[in-house]
Amino acid sequence: MLQCRRLWSKCPLVARRWRMCILPHMKYRGMFVLNFVWKARRKDKDAVPANQEEPKMYLESTVLECTIPESRLRDLVDLPEGLDYNEWLASHTLAFFDHINLLYGTVSEFCTMSGCPDMTGPGNRQYLWFDEKGKKCKVAAPQYIDYVMTFTQKTVNDESLFPTKFERDFPPSFESLVKKIHRLLLHVLAHLYHAHFREMVLLQLHGHLHSLFAHFTLFNYHFSLVDPKDAEVLQDLAVALGLCPPNPSDGTLPSQATTMTTEDDGSAAAGEPAETTTTAADTVPTFVSDCAIAASGDSAVSCMQ
Repeated sequence: MLQCRRLWSKCPLVARRWRMCILPHMKYRGMFVLNFVWKARRKDKDAVPANQEEPKMYLESTVLECTIPESRLRDLVDLPEGLDYNEWLASHTLAFFDHINLLYGTVSEFCTMSGCPDMTGPGNRQYLWFDEKGKKCKVAAPQYIDYVMTFTQKTVNDESLFPTKFERDFPPSFESLVKKIHRLLLHVLAHLYHAHFREMVLLQLHGHLHSLFAHFTLFNYHFSLVDPKDAEVLQDLAVALGLCPPNPSDGTLPSQATTMTTEDDGSAAAGEPAETTTTAADTVPTFVSDCAIAASGDSAVSCMQ
């Protein structure tokens, strides 16, 4: 450094060129390096870990055992001979609404504005509500579920949409209305599994939730009521329970699919037809089959009465 000072004192021209040409470039280069390092550190700090999502408790084998055989639920899904198709949809839709609303009520005190500020499902999927003007709005989970239950309750109580009187015809758009209700109810189920399944286990209600989900899933697969893109949020659970076909878009019914394990990536494993282990009694739980049994008897009885 001392030699440089002596050189600059003897050669003013060299010193002037150093200050005017070389030194600014060195400063700019130093600033660029510091800026690059800061951005790299900031990027590492803000980077999202690859496996940020928590393990899904509802996929553990200890809780998957609490369900009834899929073959028994399949008997509740098939449309009985001589029964009106719309009446079958109506009775099941009302039953699903009542049971999902009942199960959510058991954990509703844990679903708060602060604890669940967003309506989310597995895989950090977020659901937005459409207001009266058709605009998407972000609401908390309790408010979203309240909207779903209020809309469904109002719809099923409308005699022009869900007729209960004899010789009263269903509207032409009834099936599309049922599809909308089932899609919204699926959102509620997805939130229960994502945010409140631990409470379900502590209350020993996870077996009821699994049985309800299995019945709901088989019914929607059988009659194609829920879009596969909406159902994929709980696809892993459907596979673990042996409910979904190898490829949901190939048109095969769950009853035709072979056994699939939780380790599979969607491909069917060779073997026996799909079955799920159960620790409960062999009888079908009342909360799953009440409307189905009522509608499949000698004389069809509407569950909306």
